[in-house]
Amino acid sequence: MGYKLKTHSGAKKRFKKTASGKVKRGHAFIRHILTSKTTKNKRKLDMPGLVSAADTPKIKRMIPY
Repeated sequence: MGYKLKTHSGAKKRFKKTASGKVKRGHAFIRHILTSKTTKNKRKLDMPGLVSAADTPKIKRMIPY
């Protein structure tokens, strides 16, 4: 019988797995000091992004389920 893995509690709040196995993330720079940013920039930051290919294996280990 194999051991159950614990999910990293910080990672589960920040990342979600997609159906195809990629990892979604939120963007930085959207919390405050928004007056100096363009509407287009703020709209782009509001959309989810994907974790880079280099970081994906590490994040997937943190969120196994």
